[in-house]
Amino acid sequence: MRASFTVTSGTPCETMTMNFDELPEFQKERKRFARKYQSLSEDLQEFQNVVSVVPLGKRKHFTVIAQDEMLRIIKARLFCRYFKGSSLRVIYSYFEQEQRIECIEIYDKGNQKNEDRERVRAYLTRHQK
Repeated sequence: MRASFTVTSGTPCETMTMNFDELPEFQKERKRFARKYQSLSEDLQEFQNVVSVVPLGKRKHFTVIAQDEMLRIIKARLFCRYFKGSSLRVIYSYFEQEQRIECIEIYDKGNQKNEDRERVRAYLTRHQK
């Protein structure tokens, strides 16, 4: 089961709607982290607001780690108010034509050095035509 929701942002003259989905693995990881970090749901909402406006992110906190003609996979730093020490990372895909973002993975940088590359590879394989 995938979670899906929509964030609308923009000025009154220009409204942009970005659809968000979460993979089941992401949902499980999010729930696990939410028990430990109470602000996570609000922090993720703020993150969604940011990527709704700037889907590829800005500066050093966003990195495109893979792409093809349909999508880009981005690794982003997630600022969590209750998180001490290192930080959380979110891996998501951005489908520009569909104005859709799909969250793939969330992980603790202190416990896991990099994203699950096998998961990213499998995700790309599923979405290639």
